[in-house]
Amino acid sequence: MVFLGFLLVAAALVVAVGVVLDNTGPVHLTLFGETVPGVDDQWQVFLAGAAVALVFLAGAMLTFLGAGRVMRTRRDLRYLREEHEESLSTLEMEKRQLQRELARIRQSAAAAQPAAAQPAAPETGVPVAAGAAGAATRPVAAASRQQNPAASPFFHRND
Repeated sequence: MVFLGFLLVAAALVVAVGVVLDNTGPVHLTLFGETVPGVDDQWQVFLAGAAVALVFLAGAMLTFLGAGRVMRTRRDLRYLREEHEESLSTLEMEKRQLQRELARIRQSAAAAQPAAAQPAAPETGVPVAAGAAGAATRPVAAASRQQNPAASPFFHRND
């Protein structure tokens, strides 16, 4: 659109310069060395000039409208890019916050698990070794999750 506007402006300027330079007589309209047929009076020359002026204005208008649209598009793209970067930074902050919360919950679950992982044997009262009672530690971990109200089942994997 901008190119079309420039093209019309250039064409109007070439025609106007041609009319001005080639017309020395009062009523003859000569364009690029050729007499324009049908133009014998001064008012016809004036109308030809008005037509050239309208073409010039149309070209200028197309040029400015096209340039304005390009500027608006660039501004909108810049705004969308900034908004996208802002949303990415917000999501990254939320991710870091959730990672910290997950680490805190895992640490509190790990701190509660060793104390509960050493249950006393029913007959002797002696604590059972953690390696010897591997199957017994899973229910204890589940019990510690249920006792901790801050722990969420979303953050714990059941492997």
